[in-house]
Amino acid sequence: MKISRQARREAKQLFVSCRTDGLLDETKVRQLVPHVIAAKPRGYLAILSHFQRLVRLDLARRSARVESATPLSPDLQGQAQTRLSQRYGPGLIVQFAQDPALIGGLRIQVGSDVYDGSIQARLRALAESL
Repeated sequence: MKISRQARREAKQLFVSCRTDGLLDETKVRQLVPHVIAAKPRGYLAILSHFQRLVRLDLARRSARVESATPLSPDLQGQAQTRLSQRYGPGLIVQFAQDPALIGGLRIQVGSDVYDGSIQARLRALAESL
């Protein structure tokens, strides 16, 4: 579905109006969508489609996944969360997971940024270089 410039512009305005202190406010989003559906402005399906995309991208940018081979201690979890919040700003949702396939090290994904310091990634890089 091709989205017109006008629909993109209006979706962006709706997205900006749903932000509070630089963070997306879920209650404003939940109130706004039924209002737009009821008003049915021209191209409202395209507007809502692009608005949904903007919300999804913002949620992905504010979500972090930290994977390790063994469970991290609470101290290490706190340090990781603090450093990620310093780098990516407040409102970051950090999720910790365990993946024994990593063998050792950490893999951190925040939105589209991936930091892979695992032994698995190093072994894969070594195998590709040979």
